Amino acid sequence: MAESNFVDYVKICCRSGKGGRGSAHMHRAKYMPHGGPDGGDGGRGGHVYLRGNHNYWTLLHLRYERHVFAGHGGNGGKSRSTGADGEDRYIDVPCGTVVYNAETGEYLCDVSEDGQLVMLLKGGRGGLGNWNFRTATNQAPRYAQPGEPMRELTVIMELKLLADVGLVGFPNAGKSTLLSALSSARPKIAGYPFTTMEPSLGIVSYRNGQSFVMADIPGIIEGAAEGRGLGLRFLRHIERNSLLLFMVPGDTDDIRKEYEILLNEVGKFNPELLEKQRVLAVTKNDLLDDELQQMLSEDLPDDLPVIFISAVAQRGLTELKDILWKALNSESNKLQAITQQETIVHRNKDLSKLQQELVDMGEDEEIEFIDEEEIEDIEDIEELDDFEYEDGE
Repeated sequence: MAESNFVDYVKICCRSGKGGRGSAHMHRAKYMPHGGPDGGDGGRGGHVYLRGNHNYWTLLHLRYERHVFAGHGGNGGKSRSTGADGEDRYIDVPCGTVVYNAETGEYLCDVSEDGQLVMLLKGGRGGLGNWNFRTATNQAPRYAQPGEPMRELTVIMELKLLADVGLVGFPNAGKSTLLSALSSARPKIAGYPFTTMEPSLGIVSYRNGQSFVMADIPGIIEGAAEGRGLGLRFLRHIERNSLLLFMVPGDTDDIRKEYEILLNEVGKFNPELLEKQRVLAVTKNDLLDDELQQMLSEDLPDDLPVIFISAVAQRGLTELKDILWKALNSESNKLQAITQQETIVHRNKDLSKLQQELVDMGEDEEIEFIDEEEIEDIEDIEELDDFEYEDGE
């Protein structure tokens, strides 16, 4: 993953702006001997927003921007002048980004649509000037409010790919080969396990100019939900898929057993995935004759559609697309998609596994906040030390 541009996990520090302080100015003019208070309010601090952007497909642009600071609000001035508002900061993220609190693992928000705005941190309110505190008994208040302080938060951003069909299978099950046969995607294909090291998306063309999106994730193994292999890292990419296509090679010893292992791992990772529609594709059909295929069909699960395919020999691909299109556009799938969109539940991160997860993703380094005022104080002290040193000489 070091040489890859696909980044689906980042840890960044965000800070909103602090509010400007109100002014305690007293009006002075020769034609108004008792001018009274005229201090203006301070400006609000800048907000930090998340903004969905369909032009991004990874979080690579945030890998090298670990600090996102909004501007501070300006101080109030005389003549009831309000301070300038702090500059807002917008963090553009690809659609399908989920944000968690890096310290507690708490789920914060989800950005799933292009142009969607989510306020991550609210800027501090500006303080009121002494103009607001004048009363009949206190006509010349010489005090004003300070602005509200800034807010800081370290967040973890995860990308969960948005696709219609998700491919689930063991390593070397033929997932990448199928994706390359049905779409223009060109994932890496080789004869050894774990060839696919990052998710791939492909647009599958259908009849009458219609299409759907298919996502390929690295192969999972038994125990992936507990962190074995690469499954735990990439299983989240199929959480948003409308349909799961399970792929089992036809030359395996027990097709039904392998399918049940895959289904068990998916259920352990997220039980809600078991509610999605499923299709089973038996791959490498070119290695099976008709008699053996008939024998295998008798022992296959009967609670989901099953099809024998061969991406290399181009067998059964048209029938597979028909089955997938029919399942995607079925009324039950549409109702399920609407229900999941309205009531989607994101789980908080397990704190016992969060630190190890950060280590695996290379995001375990502590990111400290930098305060401009502290830097100025340090520079002043250093200048003073230099002056005293030279004077002592």
